[in-house]
Amino acid sequence: MKNLLLFGAFALISNFMRAQSIEISLQGLRDEKPIAGMQVFLKNEIDKTETSQATNASGVALFENLRPGENYIAYTLDNEDYQFASSTPLKPQAGQTISFRLYAPSRVTAVLGEVLISSSPLAKMNTQNATVSGQIKKEELMKMPIEGRDITRSLYRLPNVTIAVLGYAEGPNVSINGLNGIFTNYLIDGMDNNERFLGNMKLNTPVGFVENVTVLTNNYSAEWGNTSNGIVNVLSRSGTNEVTGEVFFLTRPGAVVDAPSDFATLDLSGNQVKDGFQRYQGGWSIGAPLQKDKTFLYWNVEHTTDIKDNLLNVPDLNVNETVRGYNRFTYHSLKVDHLWNKKIRSSLRTQLGEIYIDRQGGGLEGGNNFPSSASAQQNDTYLIALRNQMSINNRWATELNFQTSYFRWNFRQPVNPTSPSVTVRNPAGQNIAVLGQSGAIFDDKEYTQQFQNKWFYNEGAHHVKAGVEFISSDFALLGGGNPFGQYTVRLDSTQLADLQNQNLGSTLDVEDIPSDVEVLLYEVELQTKSFGKTQNVTSLYIEDTYAVSDRLNVNAGLRWDYDNLSKSGGDQGDWNNIAPRLSANYKLNERSVIRGGYGIFYDKIKYSVYSDALQFSTTSGDFFKQLEELQRLGLLDADADLNQITFNLQRLGLLDADVDLNQITFNGNQRANLPGVTYLNGPSGAELSDARENIFTNNARILNPNGWDNPYSHQFTLGYQYKPDNETIFIFDAVHTRTEGLYIIRNLNVASPYLFEPGVDAADVVARTRAEGDLSRPIPVYNAGGRFFNVINGDTLRGGARNIFMTETAGRANYTALNFMLQRELADGKLGYRLLYTLSWTKSNTSSINTRAQDNNDFDAEFVWDENDRRHVMSAVVLYQPLKGLSIAPTALLQSGQPVTRVADATVFGTTDLNGDGESFGLTADRWPGEEEAAGRLPWSATFDLSIKYLLRLNNSKNGFEFSVDVFNIFDAQNWSGFSSTRGTSNQVQVGPPDSNNYRIINASPPRQFQFGTRFIF
Repeated sequence: MKNLLLFGAFALISNFMRAQSIEISLQGLRDEKPIAGMQVFLKNEIDKTETSQATNASGVALFENLRPGENYIAYTLDNEDYQFASSTPLKPQAGQTISFRLYAPSRVTAVLGEVLISSSPLAKMNTQNATVSGQIKKEELMKMPIEGRDITRSLYRLPNVTIAVLGYAEGPNVSINGLNGIFTNYLIDGMDNNERFLGNMKLNTPVGFVENVTVLTNNYSAEWGNTSNGIVNVLSRSGTNEVTGEVFFLTRPGAVVDAPSDFATLDLSGNQVKDGFQRYQGGWSIGAPLQKDKTFLYWNVEHTTDIKDNLLNVPDLNVNETVRGYNRFTYHSLKVDHLWNKKIRSSLRTQLGEIYIDRQGGGLEGGNNFPSSASAQQNDTYLIALRNQMSINNRWATELNFQTSYFRWNFRQPVNPTSPSVTVRNPAGQNIAVLGQSGAIFDDKEYTQQFQNKWFYNEGAHHVKAGVEFISSDFALLGGGNPFGQYTVRLDSTQLADLQNQNLGSTLDVEDIPSDVEVLLYEVELQTKSFGKTQNVTSLYIEDTYAVSDRLNVNAGLRWDYDNLSKSGGDQGDWNNIAPRLSANYKLNERSVIRGGYGIFYDKIKYSVYSDALQFSTTSGDFFKQLEELQRLGLLDADADLNQITFNLQRLGLLDADVDLNQITFNGNQRANLPGVTYLNGPSGAELSDARENIFTNNARILNPNGWDNPYSHQFTLGYQYKPDNETIFIFDAVHTRTEGLYIIRNLNVASPYLFEPGVDAADVVARTRAEGDLSRPIPVYNAGGRFFNVINGDTLRGGARNIFMTETAGRANYTALNFMLQRELADGKLGYRLLYTLSWTKSNTSSINTRAQDNNDFDAEFVWDENDRRHVMSAVVLYQPLKGLSIAPTALLQSGQPVTRVADATVFGTTDLNGDGESFGLTADRWPGEEEAAGRLPWSATFDLSIKYLLRLNNSKNGFEFSVDVFNIFDAQNWSGFSSTRGTSNQVQVGPPDSNNYRIINASPPRQFQFGTRFIF
């Protein structure tokens, strides 16, 4: 009897132990049919042990004898039919069997966005195509040292992506394939996120709303376009059946802990800041089910306030005060996903961004801009996107998406919008104060609608996708100078003494200047108008991924795009944008592949190119006579219809060749200078509107009578991938990109060539005077008593222009790179890393949309090492978790020096304008005589950052407090090269001969800086 009881107890215990099991039912995500014969893996998250089972005929894999109370993850690997799938943590309890249904996405479903980027803990080898890309997952974003939770500060850790030279302060801070960031296509969930005026992001999605970021740099699918360069796609977060979220606070205290520096740094907007800068950030996010298994919500709110101090220092007025300013960035993001049934799902995403950048007066080291002349940059953005995905049957699927968005870029919102602008000089003629309205106006509004329809077809070895996209943007730009007048005045000694005695300090304003002050100059904007046009971009594409065998995949695609702005001032737009794309991927074995491909990629027209031609045009009859003379001289197409290369607001879009010239020309922004004006009594722009006919303009623009070609690139790739184990992958890619049709500005009335032979001795250089340069133009410019004019056929023309600019799409750039990357996923809970080395070469003859040749439209001489050229880039990101809850993430970025351009020294030549054309076109001076290419390089730069985070869990739950410290430039290196800076403050322009070893350092990388944070995670 005793033995029987023992046997019964043993059997009971045995059965009890065996009951601690997990049953996985593996089904296809699209058709929910069982998947038989597929390996399912089960991993213990505590000790990292793994086991696997093949599913039976019913698609079931049973895992028994598991330890109770410990978390397990079930997952499948990629194969020819299905992509990676993973379960949530499963925790078996004593005496229980957990049943879990795991859905494996098919290749068709994967492109629907279900698994755009896998969150797999395993390294993924691309066995499908030759796309060169990189991705950063939310787990990495949360562990890496990233300033201000700004995801763009992580992108240069990926292949073919570098820190960019900023064309303007707020410009994109990363460069792809060596080109300006405005040529990148920015997406959120595959939908448009570009402010289409210049090409930056509309909304920089905060870290708390980001699932992962993908950068497609070369040879990607025909599904993606609207750029000749790369694509940055942010995948937004979605809610789940589990309630999760965070509440965070992040601060950069500034000078109290940062290392000192003689140089200014940049805030997150790209604007310079120095002493007194502080940053405070806070926000929260929550993901939750609104209806379990059916409707899910994810909501994120983040706000940043910057505090920045400028110095208002004017000894002549006894003023020495700190002027405090504030930047404010607020982002609201909401996403609701709804599963209508097994075949249809919808997603509604709403994002709102509000940006306020203060220009409070003063200066970084001391300035004379008083608070009355302050202004702010205000950007408002919203994106509302509806995505609908439908699985029709086991072969067909479709996607129907719509997005409406708005972007306002109010670049300069003055605190005194109706005040005149006043520049005050002392008796010696030195500027001592700037008062009143801040000056020029730029207020752009953009309304954009986007429609997408995608189709996916799966038939055996063929996976076909096709689609249509239409994007329409309606623009309205209010631009110009100050219509209330701009005065330059000089105080005499008595007036200056009176102002000193009043001790007005920073409250000094326009009305405080004596009414009898001497007016040296008065100019006024003749009109400020809001004008614009609608840009429509239509795209069609089709692509087939053909599994030739179980080892070889071939991708063949074709895309076509049409942009109505390509018509410019001509009769026909650029209709032949046909872009073939072809690639192959061959699996050498289960752990290695080789791949390669070729494709053509077309960009959209930057609206600013069109807008500038309108804004800076003129209706002067004298200007039309100049254009007719250029036609006669053969410098402007003789068949060009002048009606179509000028513009009129009232006749927007009516470019009929039979319409009178005066009816279809555009009265662009233009300023008038008037002598003999007394203080605050100058006539307004409205009172002087008739004076436009006789105002000589330095620069005027016209639309191109031959239209524009959309910029495009030829992209070639060859690569190899190898997986030594499941968590590690080595990637090599060789890429070559030839970009054509980039923007250059040709001067139709350019001064004649004035070149110097290479190696010319400085002593032999004789600079040409401005007057000599003006007389060498096709239509000469004369000067009588300080008034400029042209003479054509004996007629004196006072309403013409010195330079007549026309944008052409004739620029080019070449980029070649070899990328070597070794990446290990943080799969064992201890160590992950990404080690990247890129060897690259970038040459171009244009860096943005406003590039002009230094001498006589000679753009061949401009084809030099690009400002974004980096010969060597080495990046390392290490994620180390030595203890439970502790994360240590050191990063390194080493870059060889950027190219240097040497410019003329006025102390040597008596002027910086050697050819007498009056401009240096983006440089501080004309190039040093005889220099044809960028001469020399800046020193290498090396930056090491560190992030340390500790998560204190509450009662072993998922809830807990995380404490973090980020240290940027931990060794306090003073780098002259390789960091983000504006073109105007970069060290890449140096004064002196090419063989000079002297460097004038005007900028350096940020010093060592600290960022502290805390998060409550639930």
